[in-house]
Amino acid sequence: MEGIKLDKKKTALVVIDLQKGIANSGRNTAPNSVKTVIDNAVKLADAFRLNGMQVILVHVKSTGRDRLNVISDTQFSMPGKMPDDWADIVPELGPKEEDIVVTKKQWGAFYGTDLELQLRRRGIDTIVLCGISTNHGVESTARFAYELGFQQIFAEDAMSAMSEDAHRTSIETAFKLMGRVRSTEEIISVL
Repeated sequence: MEGIKLDKKKTALVVIDLQKGIANSGRNTAPNSVKTVIDNAVKLADAFRLNGMQVILVHVKSTGRDRLNVISDTQFSMPGKMPDDWADIVPELGPKEEDIVVTKKQWGAFYGTDLELQLRRRGIDTIVLCGISTNHGVESTARFAYELGFQQIFAEDAMSAMSEDAHRTSIETAFKLMGRVRSTEEIISVL
């Protein structure tokens, strides 16, 4: 596996949807547990912060009025009224003072947000992506990042999906074509 080099001034960590309502939903994830995803995301965030690098925490927050309501074969529905802290970032992760928090209304973190502007203003051309769910929020964000010309590194053990097949399909058929897939430890070792 080819090594990676990261320019600390031009690389940011982008963490997708590690928020209370998703992390504490009780859903099983695979191949990594929610706890493993959070623990590895925290390791990455701590290492980025220690090296003076940008950490961007993305969470989804929408109401019935501003949620996308497309016609589809399978409808997504909330199991009832969400608690007031549903969209809060998990406390283990932050946010810390220098972090940027991006609020999105759909799967991907670019469309309808200022994420691209935040990255470009800081001269960032490379993102390290992680979070939940591999095949929804992370992959949607990755596809936009690819089309916008960002270099990408995917922290495979800091993301997970609702099934191992869904996770592996994203890793093998999308992420390896759009960037480089590495472990948390491999990424931290080059900072």
